[in-house]
Amino acid sequence: MTKLLQTLVDSIAVGSLYGLIALGYTMVYGILQFINFAHSDVFMVGAWLSFLVAVRIGGQTAAVEPSVAKALLVLLTAMVCCGALGFTIERLAYRPLRQAPRLNVLITAIGVSLFIENLGQLKWLFGAMPQPMPRLLPDRPLFALAGVNVNLLDVIVVGTAAVLMLLLNWIVFGTKLGRGMRAVSYSPPTAALMGVPVSRIISFTFVIGSCAAAAAGFLYATKYITLQQPAHETWIRLGLKAFVAAVVGGIGNIRGAMLGGLLIGLIEFFGAAYLSPNLRDVYVFAVLILVLLFRPAGILGRATVEKV
Repeated sequence: MTKLLQTLVDSIAVGSLYGLIALGYTMVYGILQFINFAHSDVFMVGAWLSFLVAVRIGGQTAAVEPSVAKALLVLLTAMVCCGALGFTIERLAYRPLRQAPRLNVLITAIGVSLFIENLGQLKWLFGAMPQPMPRLLPDRPLFALAGVNVNLLDVIVVGTAAVLMLLLNWIVFGTKLGRGMRAVSYSPPTAALMGVPVSRIISFTFVIGSCAAAAAGFLYATKYITLQQPAHETWIRLGLKAFVAAVVGGIGNIRGAMLGGLLIGLIEFFGAAYLSPNLRDVYVFAVLILVLLFRPAGILGRATVEKV
């Protein structure tokens, strides 16, 4: 029972991170119908920016004391900077190709991803060496459940992810801006005829998705402490798992992204705990194959029928 509960706690915490990253994938796909493969690099930038701001606050990594105020400052700074990065990527890389074939956009996304990874390795930016993340939030047992200690940091990670998801859900379904996003996702030309500023809506979608990725990067860096260098395969693997989460939940569906993230976290951790830890990535991508075979639209997605 102890092992079961511990695995459940760990999987929910990591699944929440997958869900936050998946929000960026699913929002861009819902609007433009293409996968932004540079999104995982925005997540990486969010984690490294959190490190740089935290070090700047404390002067050195060891000097930063756990503080909620400092953590909020680091989080907001990372989200603002990554939101600006998302806007720049959309404006310079994707907007000129809006009417181009999908293959051109896919190649551009891969190019943007490689550019960010290699740029991040420069000494004047992030560097090519792993770094220890300062401890911004207290990591202590909050309460015990059947012999399992639930850490405060895990509760903060899950709570932050839930709040951001609810906020995003309110923006999309409860505001005028959200109505514009849904109109553009249905038909950009028709939305433009109705007076919806399509370009601004698309830019805002990239900004808000990048902010969610930055929040996931901050939470990941705070939870796992050690940051791998920007071009390390860890960032790519995390981004791919978040993409799988978006597909499993129903890509284009906000609630599906969070549900898919939690499911992928459960499958990965329970498979590693009870089957083989060496095959934890295999379980995730096996689920992707099964979903594509038997329910291509995802759990909460809808199959679309095009009239000809």
